[in-house]
Amino acid sequence: MQLITTTHALSDLCDRLGQQDFVTVDTEFIREQTFWPKLCLLQLAGPGGDEAVVDPLAPGLELAPFFKLLANERVVKVFHAARQDLEIVWIQAKLMPKPIFDTQVAAMVCGFGESVSYVNLVKQTTGKDLDKSSRFTDWARRPLSERQLAYALGDVTHLRDVYMRLKTELEQTGRARWLDEEMSELIDPATYETKPEDAWRRLKLRVKNRKSLAVLIELAAWRERAAQSMDVPRNRVLRDEALYDIANHAPTEPGQLSQLRSLSDGFGRSARAKEIIEAVKKGLARDMSTLPPTREGGGLSADKLATVELLRVLLKASAARNKVAPKLIADSDDLERIAAEDNPDVLALKGWRRELFGSEAERLKRGEVAVTVRRGEIVTVETTPPAPRDKG
Repeated sequence: MQLITTTHALSDLCDRLGQQDFVTVDTEFIREQTFWPKLCLLQLAGPGGDEAVVDPLAPGLELAPFFKLLANERVVKVFHAARQDLEIVWIQAKLMPKPIFDTQVAAMVCGFGESVSYVNLVKQTTGKDLDKSSRFTDWARRPLSERQLAYALGDVTHLRDVYMRLKTELEQTGRARWLDEEMSELIDPATYETKPEDAWRRLKLRVKNRKSLAVLIELAAWRERAAQSMDVPRNRVLRDEALYDIANHAPTEPGQLSQLRSLSDGFGRSARAKEIIEAVKKGLARDMSTLPPTREGGGLSADKLATVELLRVLLKASAARNKVAPKLIADSDDLERIAAEDNPDVLALKGWRRELFGSEAERLKRGEVAVTVRRGEIVTVETTPPAPRDKG
């Protein structure tokens, strides 16, 4: 096994891999104590037998040859669950590799289930069992053992066979364009931009009204800037629960912060208290008409919730019939937005998803079709328009 610790050796490897049709790529990183991920290891393998582990922490090693390989559009870059790997590349080089092939997404398109793990995918496609004894390794520690390095390399050597199997299946089923649509979103730089003003969108809970939303937007932006500047996890600055508590109560004096259940008694006297109050006031001063739409209070009405449940049944039926993971077609938020909004901008109503589910979902919402069971399968049937009322 080759362990690369110099820029010259990395350049030689990447030059050889640049002549291949594809290269499998994986990274090992840590970010438990930081905002930005710390790249600790790179693994690369090509179909011609070239394979190596690269140590980005080796003194003097430059990653420019690796980034040049990723920018080579003649070579397909193969990842499994690529999002975090691509995030690291974007942060370090402001580069978005293309073309790429994400085997986790491809597996969902091919009917292997939702977010299938690498271990299970290798087993199902190659019949091989992977040794996962080193999965809890601290990849920032040096030296790494031969066993740890061999474990890391296995993440890209087996990926070659997985890729070939999935690529063939996509071509045979005519679903290659489905994956192309998914990859186009995955390589969109906007996916990895960490704009403070958009930080509130990653939060899961709901605020009680539009005033609270305005405050939450400013609070989340403040926390994002603080976490980035200090390079610490967001929750190290302020937990999500505290953001919602502050947004819903909108305190305008530092002392009021200590009265919130999510904060300590002395928090109002802390250095951050003044900054938080300034963010609250900035949120309260916003023009509410400029805020994005939100579902307030207790969420959806009873009839909308019933519509969501019908859409969920339709989604599961469509996914089963087409052997695609339901999660890949639509998530719960998509279903809620379809039920609640007139023209929701969701992926479930676009591209191949619309063909499989979105178009029928809209018809179900409008009452043009109903769901029923025929011969053990859930299907949609045309509804009968109500008869005109007799005016006589």
